[in-house]
Amino acid sequence: MAEAEHGAKATMQLLREGEARLSRHGKLSRVTCTFADDTGKVSAVWFNQPYMRNVLNNGTRFTLHGLVEVHGRSRKLMNPSIEKELRIVPVYKPIEGLPQKTHETLVMQALEYAEQVCAETLPQDVIEKHQLCSNVWAIRALHAPASMEDVVRAQRRFAFEQMLLYQAAVRMMKDVRKKGFHVEGGSAVQREYWNALPFKPTGAQERTLNEIALDLSGQNAMARMVQGDVGSGKTAVAMGAMLLCARAGYQCALMAPTEILARQHYEGMKAFFEQRGFGCGLLLGSMSAKERKEARRCLETGEWRIAIGTHALISKGVVYQNLGLCVTDEQHRFGVAQRTALLNKGSNDECSPHLLVMSATPIPRSLALVMFGDLDISIMDELPPGRLPVTTRIVGEEKREGMYGFLKKELDEGRQAYIVCSLVDESETTEELKAARPHAEALQNGILQPYRVGLTYGSQPAKEKEEALHAFASGETQVLVATTVIEVGVNVPNASLMIIEDADRYGLAQLHQLRGRVGRGTAQSWCFLMAQSNERLRTLVRTNDGFEVARADLEQRGPGELLGTRQHGETLIPGGAAAFGSMQLLYEAAHCAEELQNDPLRQETWHAITQQAVQLIGRLSDRVSIS
Repeated sequence: MAEAEHGAKATMQLLREGEARLSRHGKLSRVTCTFADDTGKVSAVWFNQPYMRNVLNNGTRFTLHGLVEVHGRSRKLMNPSIEKELRIVPVYKPIEGLPQKTHETLVMQALEYAEQVCAETLPQDVIEKHQLCSNVWAIRALHAPASMEDVVRAQRRFAFEQMLLYQAAVRMMKDVRKKGFHVEGGSAVQREYWNALPFKPTGAQERTLNEIALDLSGQNAMARMVQGDVGSGKTAVAMGAMLLCARAGYQCALMAPTEILARQHYEGMKAFFEQRGFGCGLLLGSMSAKERKEARRCLETGEWRIAIGTHALISKGVVYQNLGLCVTDEQHRFGVAQRTALLNKGSNDECSPHLLVMSATPIPRSLALVMFGDLDISIMDELPPGRLPVTTRIVGEEKREGMYGFLKKELDEGRQAYIVCSLVDESETTEELKAARPHAEALQNGILQPYRVGLTYGSQPAKEKEEALHAFASGETQVLVATTVIEVGVNVPNASLMIIEDADRYGLAQLHQLRGRVGRGTAQSWCFLMAQSNERLRTLVRTNDGFEVARADLEQRGPGELLGTRQHGETLIPGGAAAFGSMQLLYEAAHCAEELQNDPLRQETWHAITQQAVQLIGRLSDRVSIS
């Protein structure tokens, strides 16, 4: 039991200690019981299963299987199943009204017909060359495995297939790249742009904008990804590209994943473009019908040369007069289908708009070339001069009071702080986690009573969210308690301290993104990770380099952690899919796609793979439109 990790499923043979207890909270019932083995104790909890009290109190030894939650030194099993014999148990996503046991029984019955309904989806020569199991065998092994070795073989089969389809899709997209709208942007024009900004560009910024300018003046439509760490100045490069296209008479659309980030871009760009005679507007899903109607008019007539917004930019009824450049920010939040839908808003039979995607999730170049094979890649690996690196510390619960003393010292010196929580409200299933709303109230009424505390979270009404962020940006509130909604699009140079509660629940890439909200001014900034120290979190203490963080993630957890499992918008590869579990497998699938595409004797096989990829892209594209 002592080796069970937080967030993992575990099977334990345990001895019951004390009686199982039943409690009720309105319609919710809860059975709790304490168990032990030679290594320690664990508390188990069952929700809305009141009969479990009698089941538990009629026995002493149990084999429990369930999700482990670790909080400090205590461990808890959430809704574990009781196994009569040791076996590998499939765990299905809950369906309301359908118990897991019934679900499992129905699946077992369906497996009897697997050969009749599950046709093989990979060519036989690919299966043999890469030592993959058959489709039907893999399905049976995942639902009724004889051993964990069978599970691993089955997962490898489907992971390889997912990656192969993805590689086919990105290669097809690169192969069919259309002619692009011609845009001139020589060195003199670029110098003029940089001289108009209130800061001196880094060498990486100048190099990247020049690469973009060369693409814009070429024959084919640009398709380029700009990768840069938090604060490397990607937005300024995108503005330069937009200015070049606007000067040439084309419209530019910048699509951001959240309304907060879209507003941030709009407020930062509006004056710059309008001073140069180019209309700049904002289109968001939360706008009133009247505002959306006016925005669509401005886009269709060309009154807006610069359009900034969220997915609303690709919604039905949005028509552009002369779309020449599409920019997507935070590329990891968008799928292939979303960016394709934006490009289609400006495509004609001969030409396609240029595409520029920006990503603040650093990915080593070798992996980026595989994952985004349809894109040319620019790496921005410099930070603006004068930026002090953020100092990161891991803080255990026993040091919380000392940390609050440091927080108050920073506030007394006129600076501001973020406090990040993983939940909005307290949950019956995760009682020990800090939740934003009650934590903000407790701080305001307690240790931070002399200061002004704000609150924001993802599902907060747009007006309240805007007011909370504005109050913090203007200095009206000194502490902002928030969920990860502040991960992107919040720029407050006066904020010098970030406290991340329950930091071990986040991926390194996301922690690095959050940390990037501070360190934007001239003062020394700090990031405190509230958690017990471990090797993974110590990576963030050692380095502020996002590419180093990415490399550590690859070594420790594979590319799944790096690219994240929290996908906003569907992609060809579902978030958290096993396809991201192995670097070796990822490169193997990419090599297979390359061989199939280039071998004249295997074109029939390549055609079969690409047809599956086309069908998948089609299914995703059908779901993109947002009204």
